Amino acid sequence: MTDHQATAVPVLMIAPAMPSPDLPAWPGAAWVGAIDRQEALAASAVELAGAEGFRRARLLVRDGREVAGFVDVTVDASGEVDPAELGPALRALRTTRLPSAPQGDPAGRVSVVIGTRDRPDDVRRCVRSVLASEHPDFEVFVVDNAPTTSATRDVVAAFADPRLHYVLEARPGVSRARNAGLALASGAVVAFVDDDVVVDRHWLAALADAYARDADVVCVTGLVPSGELRTPTQRYFDERVTWARNLDRRVFRTSAPPADLPLFPFSVGAFGTGANMSLRRSAALALGGFDVALGPGTPSRAGEDPDLFTRVLLSGGALAVEPSAIVWHKHRPDRAALRSQALGYGTGLGAWVAKLMLRPRTALAVFRRAFGALKQLGALGQGDGQVSAAVDALGGWPVDDEFQAATAGLKRVELVAALGGPWRYLRSVRAAR
Repeated sequence: MTDHQATAVPVLMIAPAMPSPDLPAWPGAAWVGAIDRQEALAASAVELAGAEGFRRARLLVRDGREVAGFVDVTVDASGEVDPAELGPALRALRTTRLPSAPQGDPAGRVSVVIGTRDRPDDVRRCVRSVLASEHPDFEVFVVDNAPTTSATRDVVAAFADPRLHYVLEARPGVSRARNAGLALASGAVVAFVDDDVVVDRHWLAALADAYARDADVVCVTGLVPSGELRTPTQRYFDERVTWARNLDRRVFRTSAPPADLPLFPFSVGAFGTGANMSLRRSAALALGGFDVALGPGTPSRAGEDPDLFTRVLLSGGALAVEPSAIVWHKHRPDRAALRSQALGYGTGLGAWVAKLMLRPRTALAVFRRAFGALKQLGALGQGDGQVSAAVDALGGWPVDDEFQAATAGLKRVELVAALGGPWRYLRSVRAAR
């Protein structure tokens, strides 16, 4: 008989995904981090570092590198999680399976491109996490996009790491920044992340394995869970973005349209997000890179990610969603960000659809799916003006009248912005010439 008390692992200490020196000010805030299921079940106790002030925790649960899901659990005053609550929650998650062994050639060197503009603290944290990646061969390009100060250049220089390179792109626009990094990359695979993320140490290895498993895969995206849930706004974003919950490993091809995606290959959200995406460099160059008339920094405001994903699929390439390739994203915490995001999503979607309608090859396909596409709008809106019960149930949701007012009109904001998207896209095209 095994003496479980004698063989139990000492206290398992878990680090937060995005550490912060500030205590949470909102009672519904949740500590966020990742935990290995077997290690947690074997431990005598699980303690969360930096959990002072938190009453709840959101844990991403893994079996090795495989993602089993998420659990929300109670945290006590000392930062410990109750084993009586955590154990059953961990066991209730799905059983993970290892993916098929890579059959193709190794991906080799991976080039990482980080676009940024005047956010030196964010880019410092992002670069630090990338440089800690457990992958044998990679390089990093920090593309400083139309900066107003030298702060980003100074951050890059301070690392003094030969794998890290500074690139200045004076013309504004995320797409231009990504294209600048793509042009300089020497890796067979180029990975793109935003500056407000922290990458998991296995991120690059997981991306590389996805390319080696399927020779026709030319684009791989990963999981982008919320790295911080400190405010009602961050909770609100977390519930509504699909790319934070894409836990199933999938490979998309136009030769085998998925039955569960009637808008395919125009399925916004199903393919991931530009905050965690990668491309075979040869395919990206053949496609002409990112459309500089789309994305933040242009009148179109967004749309560059779904545009690139769709072009990959329509070119005959396969797109893989690899949930074990994880980057943690920091949603903007303030309420003003809700309206800004709604404007961006709506305008970008309208601009992207306008581009598709201007091309005979895609216009008919888009028209056939037009009604379903309208349902994609309002992702940040409440519809009926009420915060959903799902959000309300997570850690307590002290919603006040001000927050209700801030969220009630978001669906209308997105719809109106989408209607103006085509005009703004034409403005972007003219400005890009």
